[in-house]
Amino acid sequence: MTSRPRDNLRFGPKQDARGRKPGRGVHGRLAVRAAPLLFRARVTLGALLCMVPLGGPATAIAEGRSAPCQSVTFEGARYLSCTFDPARTEFAVHLGRPDGTAYGSVRAFAASEGTSEDAPAVAMNGGMYHADLSPVGLYVEDGQERMGLVTSDGPGNFHLKPNGVFFVTEDGKPGVLETEAFAEANLPVRHATQSGPMLVIDGAIHPRILPNGSTRFIRNGVGVTEDGSVVFAVSLDRVSFGNFARFFRDHAGARNALFLDGKVSALAIGTDMQIGSWFPAGPILAAYPKGGGD
Repeated sequence: MTSRPRDNLRFGPKQDARGRKPGRGVHGRLAVRAAPLLFRARVTLGALLCMVPLGGPATAIAEGRSAPCQSVTFEGARYLSCTFDPARTEFAVHLGRPDGTAYGSVRAFAASEGTSEDAPAVAMNGGMYHADLSPVGLYVEDGQERMGLVTSDGPGNFHLKPNGVFFVTEDGKPGVLETEAFAEANLPVRHATQSGPMLVIDGAIHPRILPNGSTRFIRNGVGVTEDGSVVFAVSLDRVSFGNFARFFRDHAGARNALFLDGKVSALAIGTDMQIGSWFPAGPILAAYPKGGGD
C-alpha cells in the first residue's frame, strides 16, 4: 500500500495521517472504500442530463446520440462530468439484487440493470463500505434505513469532518448536506448515503483540504448546484483533493459537494464502463430517466 503524505489534508489529532489511502477510511482494521451508490434516477440519456461546460473544453462522450456526460479539462486534468436536471431525473442507491446478493461492482450492476426497461442512464460508486460491502455510514434505500447516521469521530477520509450525506427526499428532491445539518433538518428521505469529507460547503472549499496536496488519485463525488442540478463527476487523471474540490465549485458550480471515493472510482454510462471496470463497490448511485420503471 502506498503511504499518503501528510500534506494532502489538514489532519487534526483525531484524524488518521498514517499512510492510509485517500478514498478509504478505517473502521477497526477494516478498510473502507467509497462504494458505488446507485441512485435510481430515471432520466433519458438525452433529456435527463444538462451538460454544463462552464470552464474549459468539453467533449460529448458518445457521438450520434445525446450523451449524459462530457469529458472536460480543468486545471490541466481530465474529468468525466454528468449534470442532471432533477425535474427529469430520479436518483436511487443500491447495494444488491432482489435475491439479496451484492452487486459488488458498478460493472456488475450496469450489466444486470442496463438492459432492463428502466435501465439507469449513469451509475457510479456512491459511498464508503466495509470489507463485506456493508455501508460505513448512513444508508437508506427505498425508505428503509439499513445503517444509521454516523456522527462519531474516527480515522480516515470518512471522518474528516465535516463529512456529509447525499439524499433524496420522499418527494424526490436531491440534496447534499454536511452531516450535522442533515441531522438537524430531520428530513424524510427515500434514499441516502453518507461519506466524507465534504468537498464544498455552502460555496466554500472544506477548510481542511489543502489547495494542492502532493497525493493524487482518481476520485469521484457528487454535488448539487444553486439551481438544484445534480452533478456526478470522476477524474480521469490523478488529482489532489484541492483540485477535485475546485472542479466541483468553480467548474460544475456546485453549492455543496461530497467526496465518494478515491483510487477505486468507477462510472458507467448505460452498460458501458467509462472507468474502473474491475473495482469493487458497496453502495451504488444511479440516475434514471424520470417515469421509467416501477
